[in-house]
Amino acid sequence: MKGIVIKNTGSWYSVLTDEGTTVLCKIKGNFRLKDIRSTNPVAVGDRVSLSPNPSPSREGSRQSVGTPSTWRGQGEAVGSEVTFITAIEDRKNYIVRRSQNLSKQSHIIAANVDQAVLMVTVNYPETSTTFIDRFLASAEAYDIPVILVFNKMDLLNEEELHYQQMMMELYDTVGYTCVALSAEQGLGIDALRELLKDKVTVFSGNSGVGKSTLLNQLIPGVNLKTAAISDAHNTGMHTTTFSEMLRLPFGGWAIDTPGVKGFGSFDMEPEELTSYFKEIFHFSKNCRFSNCTHTHEPGCAVLKALEDHYIAQSRYQSYLSMLEDKDGGKYRESQ
Repeated sequence: MKGIVIKNTGSWYSVLTDEGTTVLCKIKGNFRLKDIRSTNPVAVGDRVSLSPNPSPSREGSRQSVGTPSTWRGQGEAVGSEVTFITAIEDRKNYIVRRSQNLSKQSHIIAANVDQAVLMVTVNYPETSTTFIDRFLASAEAYDIPVILVFNKMDLLNEEELHYQQMMMELYDTVGYTCVALSAEQGLGIDALRELLKDKVTVFSGNSGVGKSTLLNQLIPGVNLKTAAISDAHNTGMHTTTFSEMLRLPFGGWAIDTPGVKGFGSFDMEPEELTSYFKEIFHFSKNCRFSNCTHTHEPGCAVLKALEDHYIAQSRYQSYLSMLEDKDGGKYRESQ
């Protein structure tokens, strides 16, 4: 039996089978021992093979105890029998971030996606350009197109709206689609709906930027939990605690993911990093040295473009911060 993983809570997985049923599953006991350098070897979006209680042993009996309480009624285990995920099909792509607590491992956000939506907010809370650029570089590394959604436009004053417009123009010039909207007020959502139609889209962003509110607008009746941001610190609070794949009523799927504080780079070599910043890669072709790091070398076309304002200072600083990751293997907060 085969299917697609549509939800996980870390230990239990909900799989939509090719026959149209939804089954609660666990990972087969020795699955984690295989060469998978990830805190979650099975991710939402994965195509998997299933086997009902393949080895009726004491291990199987032990794993059949305790079903999750957060499924909203999706799937059931039949009797005491446990369905196991026994294999993952080859992924067409996936997007990862460095695990916050285990720097030598990655955390897979989602697999087999057509595109990503990165939700950002100029304020309430503020999303840093460093966080945006790190996400964009990670998506470039795995060949995943990104739509930047600027939320909470209804809350911004004139100065903040001007800053938002400047940010949108910057990323539009680099080559990213940008959409401004208010999820709370339902403004600007039609334009985004057209971009999501018939595609598998992973939604990501800092806690509090409004992912759940937007998905509630896009999927009437889904009723995802939302929460106000902290007035004291202007930061969001986690309301999504697990990843889940939701069917869009107008065609396609949305993968809702927990909010993240930072985005540590993973498995990126310094010489590859240039190609994950579109405009830096464009100018790097004219550098004097083929192994130019674009930090100090004579004849560096990137430094010349930076001086001539063809490359934004914020983007270049994000590039430098990711180069520094290679020295320290650091997990970076979003600030």
